Amino acid sequence: MSPPDQTKQGGPPLSEDWRRQYWRRNLRLMAVLLVIWFVVSFGCGILFVEQLNEITFFDFPLGFWFAQQGSIYTFVILILVYALRMDRLDKEFGVDENGDDDGAEAGRGAEQ
Repeated sequence: MSPPDQTKQGGPPLSEDWRRQYWRRNLRLMAVLLVIWFVVSFGCGILFVEQLNEITFFDFPLGFWFAQQGSIYTFVILILVYALRMDRLDKEFGVDENGDDDGAEAGRGAEQ
């Protein structure tokens, strides 16, 4: 696959700036998701547990629920969000792997 910063004739990349943009957006996404994970797991499960325990969720205090289950659910959802957003980012920058691996996969299956 070719990077997005190419000439319209399909020539070589004009610059390596697309790699920096791709990495910067990847790091920004990871930072946002890690902050959310920290706030939910540490903040809701430890720091604000007393305030949250005044609210019940499925007959459990909300702070206890976040410490035991909520942070795990949040982590799984964040993994899903990261995978979907990275697929979109890969397609935007022309580095996705979904289209080219079909032939290689079929070839490996025939060899076995």
